[in-house]
Amino acid sequence: MIRARRAGVLGAGLAAAALLAAGCGTGGVANAGQAPDLNAGQQMFKQSCGSCHTLQAAGTAGTIGPNLDNSFAVSRQEGFSDNSIENVVLDQIRLGSGPIATYTTSHNGKGLTPQPQMPADIVKGQDAVNVAAYVASVAGTSTSGGSSFASLGTNGEAIFKGAGCAGCHTLGAAGSTGTIGPNLDQLKPSMSIVVTQVTNGGAVMPAFKGKLTSAQIQAVAKYVSSSAGK
Repeated sequence: MIRARRAGVLGAGLAAAALLAAGCGTGGVANAGQAPDLNAGQQMFKQSCGSCHTLQAAGTAGTIGPNLDNSFAVSRQEGFSDNSIENVVLDQIRLGSGPIATYTTSHNGKGLTPQPQMPADIVKGQDAVNVAAYVASVAGTSTSGGSSFASLGTNGEAIFKGAGCAGCHTLGAAGSTGTIGPNLDQLKPSMSIVVTQVTNGGAVMPAFKGKLTSAQIQAVAKYVSSSAGK
């Protein structure tokens, strides 16, 4: 039997309960200055955060970082306001996570395996404020409402951005600079390799089989393989 636990500063994403309980806040009021744009925040969340985090309202199902609905459900039940959650999310975006490792014990041995960290400032400035406000408005609520990737159709670029690939990978054609996964411009994968990886996942990348249709997987694979390195 395998037992795993996370070790490190703030874990893989949001240490929401601890931060809220401590009243932590390095960034001041999240919506100071220009008012947040929730629609823009939703789109930016899908593009930059959705591959790592589950958030029902955004239709994302990432498993690398914490499930944001689960992380904030208890906080809402305890009466924390959207503004408090917004500041926690904004702080975490700005700080990122510290060193992370998974400690595993099994009959084959034990040890620490390094895991991808959440980079600091994965989105910046007003984009960060927009994302924080959007997450605070929907995470852990009973009115989140589900969505899917069906609205992305078979537009490979739209799928790459909307399904969260841009948050993990660098691809110049998509304007993405993610560092969690391989740099696709350098890797220049073939279409068949992309199809296999998107379908089955691998390492920390979640599998998209059952989330994207076969046609959508083919479309995003064609887009990546034809655009990488150009």
